[in-house]
Amino acid sequence: MSLKKNVVANYLGQGWRALMGLAFIPLYIKYLGIEAYGLIGIFAILQAWMALLDMGMRPALGREMARFTGGAHNAQSIRELLRSIEIIGIAIAGAVALGIWAASGWLAVEWVTANDLPLQVIAQAFAVMGAVTALSFIENIYVSSIVGLQHQVLQNVLSSILATARGLGAVGVLAWVSPTIEAFFIWQGLISLTTVVMFAGVVYRTLPKSPRPARFSWSALIGIWRFAAGMMTITLLALLLTQVDKILLSRLLTLELFGYYALAGTVANALYMLIGPIANAFYPRFTELVTRGDEIALRSAYHQGAQLATVLMGSAAIVLMVFGDRVLLLWTADSALSQHVAPLLSVLALGTLFNGLMWIPYQTQLAHGWTTLTIKINSVAVAVLVPGILWAVPKYGAIGAAWVWVALNTGYLIFGIYFMHRRLLPKEKWRWYCKDVAIPLVTATATAALCRWAIPAEMSKIVELAILMIVSVCVLIAAALTAPMVRHQITRYLTDKVKLITTGSSRQP
Repeated sequence: MSLKKNVVANYLGQGWRALMGLAFIPLYIKYLGIEAYGLIGIFAILQAWMALLDMGMRPALGREMARFTGGAHNAQSIRELLRSIEIIGIAIAGAVALGIWAASGWLAVEWVTANDLPLQVIAQAFAVMGAVTALSFIENIYVSSIVGLQHQVLQNVLSSILATARGLGAVGVLAWVSPTIEAFFIWQGLISLTTVVMFAGVVYRTLPKSPRPARFSWSALIGIWRFAAGMMTITLLALLLTQVDKILLSRLLTLELFGYYALAGTVANALYMLIGPIANAFYPRFTELVTRGDEIALRSAYHQGAQLATVLMGSAAIVLMVFGDRVLLLWTADSALSQHVAPLLSVLALGTLFNGLMWIPYQTQLAHGWTTLTIKINSVAVAVLVPGILWAVPKYGAIGAAWVWVALNTGYLIFGIYFMHRRLLPKEKWRWYCKDVAIPLVTATATAALCRWAIPAEMSKIVELAILMIVSVCVLIAAALTAPMVRHQITRYLTDKVKLITTGSSRQP
């Protein structure tokens, strides 16, 4: 029941946060312009690279919190591990904020190319970005702890409230206070500071009291260093694989063109909101089952998570690929903007889908404490990706980088799955390929293509919105009905509801 509650809570929470993150982007562009939105895209790159600086300690902390729920830690040891990571994390965050502030002038002059924004405005924006990025880094320490402790319902409630304040407040600041990129980032910083305080309070109230005050402990860090080192390496390689295109494009393209790519990437990355809740809920469960040695339950949970990921993320990705131009036009009400972004969105959504399908196998590897496979595969991928980007971007522009992203993740699906199942769950590979992934995706794609052919080209906005919602539901149902474990769960749920209604009716006088 806890797993189901966490999955539902993660979907509702992350779905709402995704809505808050996406709904106001057209207004940000309206008040700030596409060049300033390009700076917001660079801000997202900085936040992503901050994950490297925790040296693998944050994901290791989440894993140890999950192991604490399985009895692997006492109150004293888990609190000392948390305190040790807090101290290091705050020191790193402070150094990053100061470093970006010191380099803000150089970044404004040497890195980005702007046509309309003054250099002083860009430099000030970078300086504020550094402080906000540092706060987000600290915030993630506590988020990882809450997820590992499997108290994800409360975390999602608080995160949703804060995301609403972040999005609505930013629009209010831009509309009524100051329509500048500096004001936008200052508001983000205030919300991040509030988030840090609230989540730290949740973590410390959730953990049981220790016999003595927690302090910095080298022994606590040494206990996780192998896993943390593996995670740091994986994070470095993952960042190279997912962010190198954006880094190169931010340097090679103007801020305007990079803004189009950043917008397409933001929409495509919203798909992770559909896989993230599943991974966050299943990873602690996988870790608990591995700790207990329950292989049968692990296999069942693995396929359940994989099919759920395919149905939910796959359906949304296919809708974006097939109907991306219509979705963008409805969302932004800007035909020129939609024409620039739609081709990029379709390709990036395909690559992001392939990447998302690997999340459940990846969480299974981490639950076993096995990081070397991902390190080896990512090392090969980086060796191929960086030259590929350097060749494709100058020749084909942003769309070339998007297709390199697709090719990379196709390789993951071929080679990563093979080697993973050769060691873990060796008899489950073809079940994963066929029943967990291929059949639901093929069915959903055929359904979306048929709907695209059937619906008219010209419609009012209200009618088109209604039809797109109906199409999305049809694609989702098609995928769900062809995923055996998801179909079984739906059937059992509906049967129980019918029995409950029937029993209740028969007892009435």
